[in-house]
Amino acid sequence: MSTSTSTSTSNGTDAGAAQRIADRYVALWNEPDPQRRRRAVEELWAADGVHLLQPPEDMRERAAELGFADTVLEARGHDALERRVARAHEEFVAGGDYVFREQGEAIRVGDAVKLTWVMVRPGEDEVLGGGVELLVLDKDDRIATDYQFPGL
Repeated sequence: MSTSTSTSTSNGTDAGAAQRIADRYVALWNEPDPQRRRRAVEELWAADGVHLLQPPEDMRERAAELGFADTVLEARGHDALERRVARAHEEFVAGGDYVFREQGEAIRVGDAVKLTWVMVRPGEDEVLGGGVELLVLDKDDRIATDYQFPGL
């Protein structure tokens, strides 16, 4: 792992790259066209890339009641990632109720990019949900591991 640090507020090339990745990442979740979403998944994630999600508290509690100690949800590979993004789009964006957008600026440290996203109603600023992503990149700056932490 590189020891250099840069943020999107600096003039370094890593800062611009971090923000471009964040911009593309958030735009993907709002993309209505399935073919464009698939293409974006393939461009953003490595072929064996993984998205790991710590589910909401109610889901974790229910899983614990059923005897599941580990409730982290996982989507691995382009097909599973595409299904994950499509499902989120269907649930939150397709009906016109919500959109996702970045909050603040992306930060890159070595091979990791941290970004914060929020969910709002179109044309409004009131934050209704959100979270933090930690994207670990491979040598080609594609997402190898995407850790999603919903809840702000």
